[in-house]
Amino acid sequence: MATTVMAAAVSFPSSSAASAVVKASPTSPCTAPHFLSYRPRAARAAIRAQASATDTAVEAPAKSKKESKKQEEGVVTNLYKPKEPYVGKCLLNTKITGDDAPGETWHMVFSTEGKIPYREGQSIGIIADGVDKSGKPHKLRLYSIASSALGDFGDSKTVSLCVKRLVYTNEAGEIVKGVCSNFLCDLKPGADVQITGPVGKEMLMPKDPNATIIMLATGTGIAPFRSFLWKMFFEKHDDYKFNGLGWLFLGVPTSSSLLYKEEFEKMKEKAPENFRVDYAVSREQTNAAGERMYIQTRMAEYKEELWELLKKDNTYVYMCGLKGMEKGIDDIMVSLAEKDGIDWFDYKKQLKKGEQWNVEVY
Repeated sequence: MATTVMAAAVSFPSSSAASAVVKASPTSPCTAPHFLSYRPRAARAAIRAQASATDTAVEAPAKSKKESKKQEEGVVTNLYKPKEPYVGKCLLNTKITGDDAPGETWHMVFSTEGKIPYREGQSIGIIADGVDKSGKPHKLRLYSIASSALGDFGDSKTVSLCVKRLVYTNEAGEIVKGVCSNFLCDLKPGADVQITGPVGKEMLMPKDPNATIIMLATGTGIAPFRSFLWKMFFEKHDDYKFNGLGWLFLGVPTSSSLLYKEEFEKMKEKAPENFRVDYAVSREQTNAAGERMYIQTRMAEYKEELWELLKKDNTYVYMCGLKGMEKGIDDIMVSLAEKDGIDWFDYKKQLKKGEQWNVEVY
């Protein structure tokens, strides 16, 4: 199989952490999907009747399988479980938010030696070292994968995460640190990390290389879309060349919280006709009415264009981040759909049924 190697320079926002340069290379082509044939209901009834009459055993007909529009063929799930996790090593851990950002977000790369065959859009579980208050191992926490299937080094032997350190003050005035996020953000290169999974099919990319892919992210919800975008714009594959439109909306509180901005700018330079990115910086930007610029506020500026795209059968929406973001987007679309005599919530159900509306929020 012929392959082509392509280099992609990646720089992280300046902070006390270092930058990294990695390479991306092509993945192995997927085999074309094969699905069982469907036997009509009438034929099934006839077979049952014949079997009853002759008192002979007849095999049950194979059930038809709906062909997915996503890159689902050969996807592996739950290869590693909490009782027998894969133990990788931390290769890189760098802070990617500015020193004045409200909170820290870290980008980390773990070795897998190719033994965790994940896809763009999947997640892995992490089990923090140590035990809980009951003396039992900590429960796993799921994190969206932030690297393409090739990984940041392009050899399919690593997996990357984008993690925000959780620190907050409880009602008693005590400072509480999230166990798993702080474990991950404090990891040093060379440290072991227990990994489970991969899991999930909801956020897998569409098969159609000409699709319009609208990606809506808040904060670390950017993770699966970084994996999408690397495959779409930083890598060359024998079986996939993206010719559609990737449109990313990213919401953060401050400009120093913008994640992977340098990478996205490189993508825009590389494929200006195929990639658009719009930021919503809530504490620094406002719209024409003076309202804070949240992700739905930014989307409202393009609402007619977005609605026209949503009426096409090759448009796919992916949403990852804070739970409240979906309601804000519903509020935009309700009135637009009404103008066309369409009930937005019924229409959204149809989009979900057709795998065109995909949500992973927390």
